[in-house]
Amino acid sequence: MSDEAPTPPPTPNDPAMPRPPRRPRYRGKNPRHFHEKYKERDPSADPETFAKVLASGKTPAGTHRPIMVPEILEALRVQPGETVVDCTLGYGGHARELLAAVQPGGRLIGLDQDPLELPKTEARLRALDFPPESLVVHRMNFAGLAALLQRESPGGAEAILADFGLSSMQIDNPARGFTFKVDAPLDMRMNPSRGLSAAALLAKTPAAELARWLAEHSDEPHAEPLAAAIARAKPETSAALAKLVRETLAGLGKRLKPEDIEAAIPRVFQAIRIAVNEEFSALDAFLRQLPGCLKPGGRVAVLTFHSGEDRRVKHAFRDGERTGLYSAVNDEVIRASREEQRANPRSAPAKLRWAIRS
Repeated sequence: MSDEAPTPPPTPNDPAMPRPPRRPRYRGKNPRHFHEKYKERDPSADPETFAKVLASGKTPAGTHRPIMVPEILEALRVQPGETVVDCTLGYGGHARELLAAVQPGGRLIGLDQDPLELPKTEARLRALDFPPESLVVHRMNFAGLAALLQRESPGGAEAILADFGLSSMQIDNPARGFTFKVDAPLDMRMNPSRGLSAAALLAKTPAAELARWLAEHSDEPHAEPLAAAIARAKPETSAALAKLVRETLAGLGKRLKPEDIEAAIPRVFQAIRIAVNEEFSALDAFLRQLPGCLKPGGRVAVLTFHSGEDRRVKHAFRDGERTGLYSAVNDEVIRASREEQRANPRSAPAKLRWAIRS
């Protein structure tokens, strides 16, 4: 037996103690880039930082704030025991409230085509301790809703919600290529595993078709010169596309104000994103089949974020009311309150329309 004293265990300040890896540092007082905002992206780990970002009127990075929740609940009037569909789960903010409203005995069917965000959202909703059978999740585009309901709820649903806004998680993450505020490869696909990226699509699309996208998808007044410049340059990154828009408009000789030039950039990105994801084709298919997806007396609420979407929804609802498919539609579009717009500026362009199945 040794007379030597046993070696004491290492203490936290012991140099021999392995240290956990340090968080990445960033310049300045506040983080600027998405990868630096790790405190915002995990509200459970740092609720104080999360709350400060919310209080400042911003959306924490990697999250999403649901828009017009009370107005949507009022429009849908969901009751316990009903079946409700959320066609665009996103971060799950609306779904959380709808799932609670159909309890006990009700069911939420959630759809989303984003393979990166959907598993995270389903995990958040499952963690709320609702009965497992009350939540059904499918990774798919809402254009296939009618076929899905034939399997999941053959008689249709009592309520359907479709929020066509781009989720903040997609906007904030530069790797997705949706934003012009950070340089990244031009992708813009809701489902990165399907179809062509924005860069690949721009490389093969003629100027005339690009001009049509810009005019029809975002009401861009300078569609033709911008389309010609894009077709020539074939930009591959978000920064290159934004720079191209600025230089093209500045060179038109029309003395455009700097703010007018900057306002054109999100319109161009919007038009290309709609084309990449074939959003209008999916929306038209959804609106055609929508009445058959609702039970008699069922309600639908739709959130749109630009004029091209809103026109389609308005005309479909009014035509449906005229032909007897819908018993009522809202005449005046509903917008987020001033308080909500101040707290969440991304709610400002949102328009809410609803209809009731005859």
